[in-house]
Amino acid sequence: MKLEFLLVPTSDLNASLALYRDGLGFTEQWREGDATVALALPGTDTQLMLDANDPDAPLGPLFIVDSVETFHAGRPQALAVVAEPSEIPGGFLATYQDPGGATLYVMDQSTDAATT
Repeated sequence: MKLEFLLVPTSDLNASLALYRDGLGFTEQWREGDATVALALPGTDTQLMLDANDPDAPLGPLFIVDSVETFHAGRPQALAVVAEPSEIPGGFLATYQDPGGATLYVMDQSTDAATT
């Protein structure tokens, strides 16, 4: 399991980019469509993922695993399931809540041709 992204939902992608990229100097790494942009966080391998697809989604860490299905089947019981594993572009994603109420996302890239 590796912390890959900090997911930051936004209702205004352009305003968020103006702050993080233009104001704070984070470097744009990639885009997916018109709603998702990843930015390099200075001093770390983790990226900030701005996502306007669901602006009401909770902010949270996004961990990469080899298989979401395997993680889901063996996850600690303390992780409450918010969203069952579902297919996303390039792999699968599941959403959980820890005992303190924080949201965390677990993703794989199992169907991404570049990683297989």
